[in-house]
Amino acid sequence: MRRMLLGMLAAALVALASPVVPGSAQTGGAAQGVTKAQYERWKTELSNWGRWGRDDQTGAMNLVTPAKRRQAAALVKDGVSVSLARDVDTEKAVDNPQPYERQMLAIGADRFGVAFHGVAHTHLDSLAHINYDGVFYNGYTPDAGAVMKAGGHSRNSIVNLKDGIFTRGVLIDIPRLKGVPYLEPGTVITRQDVEAFEKFAGLKVVPGDAVFIRTGRWARRAVTGPWDLGRTAGLRPGPGASVLPWLKERDVALLGSDVPPSSSPSDVPGEAGPVHDFALVTLGIHLFDNCDLEALAEAAASRKRWEFLLTVAPLPFRGGTGSPVNPIATF
Repeated sequence: MRRMLLGMLAAALVALASPVVPGSAQTGGAAQGVTKAQYERWKTELSNWGRWGRDDQTGAMNLVTPAKRRQAAALVKDGVSVSLARDVDTEKAVDNPQPYERQMLAIGADRFGVAFHGVAHTHLDSLAHINYDGVFYNGYTPDAGAVMKAGGHSRNSIVNLKDGIFTRGVLIDIPRLKGVPYLEPGTVITRQDVEAFEKFAGLKVVPGDAVFIRTGRWARRAVTGPWDLGRTAGLRPGPGASVLPWLKERDVALLGSDVPPSSSPSDVPGEAGPVHDFALVTLGIHLFDNCDLEALAEAAASRKRWEFLLTVAPLPFRGGTGSPVNPIATF
C-alpha cells in the first residue's frame, strides 16, 4: 500500500510539473475526439444532400432567405464597415508559397494573377472545390478530364453565388474567450469552446448565419513571423471535428476563419482537414479561408456586439472552384 501511495504521489508531481505543450489538445477546450468510424457515419447522418432537391447546387446558402436578409439589414446601427480580407500579399513565404502576381502594364493599368486556394489569400471556396473520391456536394460526380477540357465545372461552381451574400455574420472570438492574444498552432477548437463563446457574447447562432471563427493567426504572425500551416506537415489552430454536429444543428449557412477552417494536425485519424472538407462536401457550406479577423475582433469587442451585417460579392467565374473575396462587416 505504501509503495502504491508513493507511486501515485510521484505521478501527481510529474503531472503538475509537466508544461502545457503549445498546440496540444490541452490548449483547446475539453478533449472531444472523433473516431474515423463516427466521422464516416456523420457523412450520412448529418448530410444535406437532397435537402433542397437533387439538382441543388448552392447547399446551405438556401438558408439565406429574403426574410433572413431583411433581418440582417436591421443589424446596421452605427453604419461602420470593417473588411474581413487580408491585404493582397505579393511576398513569398512559408505560409504564402504562391503569392499574388502584380504587373504594371502602364502608368494607369496593372494586371493581377493568383492561385488563391491554400493558406495565404482570403477567398471563398465553392462546392466544386473538394470531393470525396471524386464525388462533390449533392452527388455531383464529374469526369476530371471533361472538367479540365471545359475549363471548369458544370455544377456547384462559384457562379451560383453571383447575386452575392447578404446575411447575418457572427464572430466567434476564441482567443478573447480564453484571455489570450492568439491561439498556438495545433490548438483544437471544440464544440464546447464555440458554445462557451455564445454564452460569453450573449448570442446564439441561428439558421442562415455566416459564422467566422477567430484563432488570432495574423496577430501571432505579426509577433513570431510566418510558419507552415499546411494540411499535413504544418501546424494550424482551428475548429475540430466535434463542431460538425453543431454546424448542422444550427443550420450555419457559411463558415469562415483566419485559417482554412480545420485544425492541423487533424483530430480525426486518416482525415486531413476534416471540418473543411466535411463542411463543403457533406453539409454544402461554402467556406471563407484566411480571413483577417483582427479589425473585426476589435470593432466587435468595442461595441460588445459580435453580430453584424455581412456582404460579399464573389467574382462570377463560370465553372470556378472559388473566388478571391473581400467580405465586409457592417455594424
